Amino acid sequence: MKKTKIGLVPKLIIAIVLGIVFGQLDVLPAIILQIPITISSLFSSLLSFIIPLMIIGYVIVGIADLTQGAGKLLGATTLISYGSTLVGGVIAYTIASIVFPMFITPELSQKVTESGEGLAALFTIPLEPMLDVTSAIVFAFLFGIGISWLRGQNKGETIYHFFSDFSAIITRILNTLVIPGLPIYIFGNFVNLSYTGSIQSILSVFWRVFLVVLALQLIGVLALFVIAGIYRKEKPWQFIKNQVPGYITALGTQSSAATIPVNIEIARKNGVSRQIREFVVPLCATIHLYGSITTVISCVTAVLIMYDMPYDFQLMMGFILILGIAMVAAPGAPGGAIMSALPFLTVVGISATGPIATLLISLYLTQDSFGTAANVSGDNAIALMVDKIYHTKILKEKNWVPTRGKPINSEVL
Repeated sequence: MKKTKIGLVPKLIIAIVLGIVFGQLDVLPAIILQIPITISSLFSSLLSFIIPLMIIGYVIVGIADLTQGAGKLLGATTLISYGSTLVGGVIAYTIASIVFPMFITPELSQKVTESGEGLAALFTIPLEPMLDVTSAIVFAFLFGIGISWLRGQNKGETIYHFFSDFSAIITRILNTLVIPGLPIYIFGNFVNLSYTGSIQSILSVFWRVFLVVLALQLIGVLALFVIAGIYRKEKPWQFIKNQVPGYITALGTQSSAATIPVNIEIARKNGVSRQIREFVVPLCATIHLYGSITTVISCVTAVLIMYDMPYDFQLMMGFILILGIAMVAAPGAPGGAIMSALPFLTVVGISATGPIATLLISLYLTQDSFGTAANVSGDNAIALMVDKIYHTKILKEKNWVPTRGKPINSEVL
């Protein structure tokens, strides 16, 4: 009999529910509840140790890869993708800062921050990271740019392959240790949140947050297609209709990579040339993260309001700018964009291994499929724009004038 494999999201939901239930069981002695809390504490120390290595492994290779390729075409694709990601972050913060205080009241914030003290771990193991997060970021960006420059001089392949293999090792560690351990980690933390009595207030907030996030994602994707249609002087509604299978595929697979073949076929139907669709769609699957940043910024803003922490525009803009770069340069982190964002939460005053970060991981991963669907849908809108840029340049060079209002031949050149 074939065994049914339970996915990560169902495991996380089960861990959250069980954590809430166990935390409310007054019949259990405190020492029993402290066992999963101790495991979570040990896992948190391990995660703290791995985070700087994640930055080094992903950011160096990400920057080195992004600066190699088809010159201006790569630059245009990256610029549009990064711009879309940043705009998504800014809009998410703006809406969140206006709407969320309507239901995250001062009374609720006070209830969360003044909830009972949680249980302590039975024991801890001192495991200090080899580098702090700031040092790892600076090291990664300097070396990434340096290796990119060397590769431009036909050098540096040895050190590039070293960090590429290092990145593969980090991916292996995350896939075999960190990601499978997340449900246990989250279970222990939700036991503590439930024990303190703050979980009810938190859950009463986040179902509303997710409704706002989903609306922002859908509106953003529609806006990208409308912009692409106006730029190409074509009707965007057919593009939106064509994208439905890609959106559904991303919802089901929770993977941008798994949706690439479907997205390429959709791009072909949209009239995007073969050269562009086979270049832009796979690239955007890793560098365009409109849906993901919308969720991350919305959730971060919500918890900052909830815990009565600063969330002013200047602070959040710095976080959005850094997060936009980090998510573009570090797309390989399993578990979605939240794993790439984790090391940079300290920018807004959130510990990368504390209970708030754990809450963010849980909330993000339970709706990750919607963010992924928004990401990949926007990829095809970007492909339409880049295709127009590409062909307009070529047509201008060859003195060709396309028929107004008609899509460019998808197989030209």
